[in-house]
Amino acid sequence: MTPPVPAPPSPLSYRDAGVDIDAGDALVERIKPYAKRTLRPEVLAGIGGFGALVELPKRYREPVLVSGTDGVGTKLKLAFALDRHDTIGIDLVAMSVNDILVQGAEPLFFLDYYVCERLDVAIAADVIKGIALGCEQAGCALIGGETAEHPNAFVPGEYDLAGFAVGVVEKAKAIDGTRIGAGDVLLGLASSGPHSNGYSLIRRILDVSGADLAAPVPGGAGGRTLGETLLEPTRIYVKPVLALMQVVDVKGMAHITGGGLLENTHRMFPDGVAARLERRRWPRPAIFDWLQKAGNVADAEMHRVFNCGIGMVVVVAAKEAERAQQALADAGETVFRIGEVAPRAAGAPATTVVDG
Repeated sequence: MTPPVPAPPSPLSYRDAGVDIDAGDALVERIKPYAKRTLRPEVLAGIGGFGALVELPKRYREPVLVSGTDGVGTKLKLAFALDRHDTIGIDLVAMSVNDILVQGAEPLFFLDYYVCERLDVAIAADVIKGIALGCEQAGCALIGGETAEHPNAFVPGEYDLAGFAVGVVEKAKAIDGTRIGAGDVLLGLASSGPHSNGYSLIRRILDVSGADLAAPVPGGAGGRTLGETLLEPTRIYVKPVLALMQVVDVKGMAHITGGGLLENTHRMFPDGVAARLERRRWPRPAIFDWLQKAGNVADAEMHRVFNCGIGMVVVVAAKEAERAQQALADAGETVFRIGEVAPRAAGAPATTVVDG
């Protein structure tokens, strides 16, 4: 006996399954003006196609492409808690463009990946406006990306981000740190706060301390709240550092991200040399004092997790240190002579932070 054929279901659509194509189209139209402001002459076709076309700048004789990708980690949880989404995109851009900058690369273009359970066009537009602003600060073009809805497979009301940057450097001018030697000077460029690293520890400190995100930071300037201070976007160092490279010989750079001062500074060093940083040479922002006290965090752990006020380290010869400091200051950076390069004995740490 033939089994009965089930009655056909009511007509289903992609929207019934949790994906709103119309919302995605509306988002693309809303962000086009922001992306347009970031365009460079090399962009031949950007947002809206299946792929973006970008030619290499003609002024490079032997262009080498440098790429980087990153996210913003659990700093997103603070954006959700504060319901503020207009600066987290700056963080996303900063994490990748600062990374490729340390090899001397000029960022050319950026792409983003935004994923959520169900698309809220207003929130997504705020995020991508921040991404476009970050691209403007870095001088790179926002040429495309991907917005994805994952119904029933992602946390409702939340989203995640990833970013991808591609830059270019003249082959003969690529910075790899191999010329760094004992006696060279370490210049530290001030950070704007924790940037986008260490937020799992920060969130744990917030939990155990019972801190109020709306309360002012003890010792902080301007009465800014804890939430505002922790959500301050990562500083983008691209334009000042590219300008610096035109006037002095930059031997090496380190972007102080996950791993803090201790784990990042030595990544640019050749064998046989080490960094000696003197803690007294730069002021530590009040937010780091609060984090250390509220979480009872040891000094070594602070330096291994956080940037502690220094977001980028630049290495130059001692004879060029003063000129480099002046050039960075003229470009709007706050810069400190934070230490020197020293010979490294066998078995000794690659980076040490001393009281001085």
